[in-house]
Amino acid sequence: MTTNDIFKKVRAIEIKTRGLTNHIFGGEYHSAFKGRGMNFSEVREYSFGDDVRNIDWNVTARFRSPYIKIFEEERELVLMLVVDISSSTLFGVNERTKRDLMTELSAVLAFSAISNNDKVGILFFSDKN
Repeated sequence: MTTNDIFKKVRAIEIKTRGLTNHIFGGEYHSAFKGRGMNFSEVREYSFGDDVRNIDWNVTARFRSPYIKIFEEERELVLMLVVDISSSTLFGVNERTKRDLMTELSAVLAFSAISNNDKVGILFFSDKN
């Protein structure tokens, strides 16, 4: 299977799944950690030790008690692919081997992660030293 063949298959899968990923939560994920990010999360009452730079002056004036803005911390995901390239992956049916399927799946996952601006790593292992 050539690189061009892989790209064609990935593009075909991408076209078929594009409509499915436009649903809610499709391709979006948020951090569970609160922090100094740009994504606004909520407003809560000020408690001792909070950073005064985060005080929301409009809400504070409205309720006559200090309130602060909470932001979600932006997280970058890392996709690490671990791929078996041992001789057992040369088995297959109809001229399509396990290795071909793994290559295609790895490419789809990698391109998906890259389109979300995430990092991708790959580790190959075999039964040979």
